[in-house]
Amino acid sequence: MQRDVRASDAERELTVERLARAVGTGRLTVEEFDERSAKAYAARTRSELAALTEDLPGHLW
Repeated sequence: MQRDVRASDAERELTVERLARAVGTGRLTVEEFDERSAKAYAARTRSELAALTEDLPGHLW
């Protein structure tokens, strides 16, 4: 996948779901989740979404 492609609503939702799972496993705090999920919903490209999850296992983009 190209990293500079515009992100879809479904990709934003998938990113937020991954962030929520990271909270559930203790990898992110609730505060980090809140910050990153707000950025996910504002993201325009896949690379912006990727930056939010690159430090988590199972990186998508």
